[in-house]
Amino acid sequence: MLEELLIHKPDDPIQYMIDHLKQNNDDAPRICVLGPPASGKTTVGWILEGFPENQEQAWMLQSSGIIPRHVVVLYAPDTVLIERNSGKRLDPFTEEVYHTTFDWPSDLLVQQRLVEPEDLSEQEISKKLMEYHRNFPGVFQIYQKVLKSINADQPSMDVLSQVLTYVQTRHRSAAPFTPRILFCGPPGSGKSLQAALIAQKYDVVNICCGQLLKEAVADKTKLGELVKPYIDSGYPVPDNLVMKILAARLNALDCMTNGWVLYGFPRDVKQGEELQKSHIIPNRVFFFNLPYDSIMERLSQRRIDPVTGERYHTTFRPAPTPEIQARLRQNPRDKEENIEKRVETYYRNAKELEDFYKDAFYVNADQDPYVIFEFIESCIIKPLPCKKVKRS
Repeated sequence: MLEELLIHKPDDPIQYMIDHLKQNNDDAPRICVLGPPASGKTTVGWILEGFPENQEQAWMLQSSGIIPRHVVVLYAPDTVLIERNSGKRLDPFTEEVYHTTFDWPSDLLVQQRLVEPEDLSEQEISKKLMEYHRNFPGVFQIYQKVLKSINADQPSMDVLSQVLTYVQTRHRSAAPFTPRILFCGPPGSGKSLQAALIAQKYDVVNICCGQLLKEAVADKTKLGELVKPYIDSGYPVPDNLVMKILAARLNALDCMTNGWVLYGFPRDVKQGEELQKSHIIPNRVFFFNLPYDSIMERLSQRRIDPVTGERYHTTFRPAPTPEIQARLRQNPRDKEENIEKRVETYYRNAKELEDFYKDAFYVNADQDPYVIFEFIESCIIKPLPCKKVKRS
């Protein structure tokens, strides 16, 4: 990633980094290594090191779908960190970094030309440490469910061993029961973002029905081959095919043991009844409500760069350069007439679906996404609804 940053020199390196990570946001290990200066972050190996530096940047990563499964925090006394930094020396010819105590070169010529880096005075390091201690409580709070603190004031191989042990573990869900969560709502209401946040915090499986169908096609399964003509032509996939693919996924071991959050299905009562017949019964259902004007504003202004595949929004996230702006295209689904049809289809079936899920919660989706997340979370941790038994 650093190599690409140096080559492309983007105007917004943070956004470039986020886009780069999203391209590799699959089931592979996603590890974030944090810590103060000279804590040894780069010696243990990492996917993302030294970022985020504050709570705002952590929220930015999460809202972009960049959610690490493991966060390693390396710590050491400030006196140790100041000593490590103050002992660093730089070879101006090769730009190799050495240390007066831990890594002194044997070559006399190299020793003679070493210089002290300009930004590593004790005063400068103390300033950086103060900033680190001020910002990181907020970062810890966001990642506390997947975070492991490791003492960096020990041999690097011991640190590596502890890090490897941690990142090879699978987190237990923090949920008070096995969550089976269903999100219903009109297009553009933020279901995918909330599903990602819930999945990250409670370690449940995040399932988008539409994406699941596309994966079946890409994997060339037998059901995927049956679904492919419908996906290619843009026609709705028959319910019986959707249910077979969905039931197989929701009955997989990870869903059964960790729980799941599902959106994109059901879209009407008939589909909800099919879920019940397959013994797929959510224990939390949320309906997202969003005014029509807000839906139109969110969706109709979305654009995509056909060269990079990057997505933009003319109001909330405009293209960074006129060149990119000129080549942006709009997905036909995001044209106003098509949005109107999709919204109309949703609300045509919404009332019956709401009646079907009588114990559902209702979400005001026209507010800050993290306010919405806190509300959803409060509903998840409430006691499970139970039927009142009549006493004779």
